Amino acid sequence: MVERGGSSNPPSISPPLPLTPFVLSTQLTAVSEPGEMTAEQIEYIETHKRKKTVREHDTKVMEEQSIYHGDAEADYQGRTFVDPPSDMVHEEDHQCYLPKQCVHTYTGHTKGVSKIEFFPGTGHLLLSASMDSKVKIWSTHGEKKCLRTYMGHTNAVRDICFTNDGRKFVSVGYDRYAKLWDTETGQCLGAFTNKKIPYCVKFNPDANKQHLFLTGSSDKKILQWDINSGKMVQEYDSHLGGVNTITFVDNNRRFVTSADDKKIYIWEWGIPVVMKHISEPHMHSCPSIAMHPSGKFFLGQSLDNTIVCYTAKDRFTLQKKKVFKGHLNAGYACQVSVSPDGRFVLSGDADGRAFIWDWKSTKPYKRFQAHDQVCIGAAWHPLEPSKVATCSWDGTIKYWD
Repeated sequence: MVERGGSSNPPSISPPLPLTPFVLSTQLTAVSEPGEMTAEQIEYIETHKRKKTVREHDTKVMEEQSIYHGDAEADYQGRTFVDPPSDMVHEEDHQCYLPKQCVHTYTGHTKGVSKIEFFPGTGHLLLSASMDSKVKIWSTHGEKKCLRTYMGHTNAVRDICFTNDGRKFVSVGYDRYAKLWDTETGQCLGAFTNKKIPYCVKFNPDANKQHLFLTGSSDKKILQWDINSGKMVQEYDSHLGGVNTITFVDNNRRFVTSADDKKIYIWEWGIPVVMKHISEPHMHSCPSIAMHPSGKFFLGQSLDNTIVCYTAKDRFTLQKKKVFKGHLNAGYACQVSVSPDGRFVLSGDADGRAFIWDWKSTKPYKRFQAHDQVCIGAAWHPLEPSKVATCSWDGTIKYWD
């Protein structure tokens, strides 16, 4: 209230620079000089500068390069390491057997290995993605060694996926980029980003759709990319959490996605509307999904220390009697794999062990200590019946026979 005869203008107080949302802790006991900032304001500005620097670093593009580690890139017949060796045995009666011992340990990654994938069809090569931001390809036949290193990410690589012929693959990382590589030459053929972190990637398996791939990202969307145009051509948006897996089912006409929202959605290819919701109160998130070779079922690594099974056609119902237990995977996206003949289910666990279950009875056949740390990845060889590869956060990849 202003006294009569007095000045109606209150004493000038300089506004805080910059305007910030925190509450003044003092009751303006002392008025700061014009242009001066409090310690809280300075800290607020510095924090935002650091956050901006981190965001810029995450989306920083590095020049892609590749190193070949072999003696010669082609032999006297002009064949490269991508071509399958002539002495590979093609099993006619493809009956799988349980691996007995570790026959080789691959070392070369400086941090944990997050994903492994065999070369399609022959399995004479093994592709690995690591938290050291590198992708490597290893020989599993003859002299077992690293053949090529692909360097194009500035942060940890999360997932990888081959095309049908294995001549190309896509890698996605925490630098927010999906990068397309030529397996043989190591050349980067394209970089794709929507400024969000892609968690998973999958090519459409149809022969006439090998130029299209999907990425599931941290912004809850599945994006469809065309490598010919380099553009995003479709967006599937319905999940309420980051998308962890993409799996094609029903002769590739549909695909299954799972996310942190503990839901599984089935989509028609090319139609951005959910065809089927799988969501129950008892469900846990399934950060890894694998198809059974019969094409009739898919398996989900549920975070309640079980592997669950659903039909892969029509109603997509839960198979309540088909549950695989015994391992500890809560909190870890351990990769699930099924043997090519469909008789065995393979998975790692948080204690570094590998588990093999019988598909029909769901009883554990075998378990063995595979690694010192989390056994995050496990894959069954597509051609040779008793060979298995595992990878871990200890930075090693092991080959079992």
